[in-house]
Amino acid sequence: MTAASEGRKFTMTTLKQLTAAAGFVLAALCISPVLAAGDTHEAKDVDFSFEGPFGNFDRGELQRGFQVFIEVCGQCHSMNYLNYRNLAEEGGPEFPEDQVKAIAAEFMVMDGPDAEGEMFERPAKPSDFFVAPFPNVEAARASNGGAYPPDLSLLAKARAGYHGTWNQFINGAGGAEFIYSVLTGYEEEAPDDGEDHGALAYNPYFPGSWIAMPQPLFEDMVEYADGTTASVEQMSRDVSAFLMWAAEPKLEARKRIGFQVIIYLIVLSGLLYFVKRKIWANVDH
Repeated sequence: MTAASEGRKFTMTTLKQLTAAAGFVLAALCISPVLAAGDTHEAKDVDFSFEGPFGNFDRGELQRGFQVFIEVCGQCHSMNYLNYRNLAEEGGPEFPEDQVKAIAAEFMVMDGPDAEGEMFERPAKPSDFFVAPFPNVEAARASNGGAYPPDLSLLAKARAGYHGTWNQFINGAGGAEFIYSVLTGYEEEAPDDGEDHGALAYNPYFPGSWIAMPQPLFEDMVEYADGTTASVEQMSRDVSAFLMWAAEPKLEARKRIGFQVIIYLIVLSGLLYFVKRKIWANVDH
């Protein structure tokens, strides 16, 4: 066999291997949502304003979501990675600074020691982190039947509403959609699977379909300052958007910088192309 024949044989073999590998990857992408999702439902499709390359947070939605968090979620869950001053920063709820001071002052924090070496309580300041509802994990478990309410600071980035590589490439991870779906997905009638789930609630949008947290939201549970009707769907949407901002407070700035970088790279590519044409214009090829 000649060297040319061996080269063609090697090329064809390599091409077949690459084609088979590509087919395997494509098949994996197509079936992975089914394998990953199992009995858990895919998250509901919610049209949030911050989605897409040019999406931005809705300020009113974030402010209402903060109200739901403080009055409902914050009674059990902590938010350890946010300062009260973050509520006034650009790209977030953008509360006025005097309102942020008033919000922070509603909570007490332990400080000290003072001049006499004693610890003391004082009203929180904008520079303080969100005050947790419980002093420690043990107290949180004791107040919640042994279950520990997780910190919500990064929940929207830690949880995925959509499963499968291709699905997430198209729709995103869907962290906010996951939160919305769980909050609106409680069902009174649970399927009989032959197991005793105790005090767990049935929610097909939660992994495993059983969750220790009872349904937290009910109609008109909060009274929105802007007069918006506080339906379960509305409150769930608002707090999901707020938790998305909490997990990624610089989302708007990231998108803005990313768009500027793409424009820069396009202009740079054009300049490099014309420079190349200029340099090699008089060279025979």
